[in-house]
Amino acid sequence: MQAGAQLPATDRVSTGTTIMAVEFDGGVVIGSDSRVSAGVSVVNRVMNKLSPLHQRIYCALSGSAADAQAIADIVNYQLELHSVELGEEPLVTAAASLVQHICYQHEELLAHMIVAGWDHRNRGQVYTTLGGMILRQPFAVGGSGSTYIYGHVDAAFRPGMGQDQCVRFVTDAITLAVNRDGSSGGVVFLATITKTGTQHKVFLPSELPHFHDE
Repeated sequence: MQAGAQLPATDRVSTGTTIMAVEFDGGVVIGSDSRVSAGVSVVNRVMNKLSPLHQRIYCALSGSAADAQAIADIVNYQLELHSVELGEEPLVTAAASLVQHICYQHEELLAHMIVAGWDHRNRGQVYTTLGGMILRQPFAVGGSGSTYIYGHVDAAFRPGMGQDQCVRFVTDAITLAVNRDGSSGGVVFLATITKTGTQHKVFLPSELPHFHDE
């Protein structure tokens, strides 16, 4: 098979993950699980799927790990050049537009990415970039685990939540997805991005919240 040729649908290996981001007044919280799967096999138990695009802009990766990471690396490089040319940090919408453009121009890449970050113009922002679409949302979920938690996040989200509430919101949602989706699992990676910088936290399985059906 030639390089770049798409596999027939029956030959593709299914992948899975859970990614999420939410805006709050002053920044964003972005998170993911850590399991990388290929069909029924777990190929990596602890992968950090939160990839930096710039100092205060991150993306959460889902789909093909190789494709998504390649896109993140390209956008990171282009944003570095962009910031040097402008003499200031890039906007979050510029990062999301670059991701969207690459995904649209290269349909063979199997990747869905959430872009989130803070900039001086619009503060905390969350964008989904699926195919040729770019959409700003107060919160976004993605990956195979997201199908299990749409009802939960719609019911639990409250406009105007503070930073600590958003951390709990993302942690609870990813934990629920991990408990139900066989392709998601491992630890939970979180990044809180504000004007002052980025704070990272890792929740081990023993530190995740427990729910009544466990």
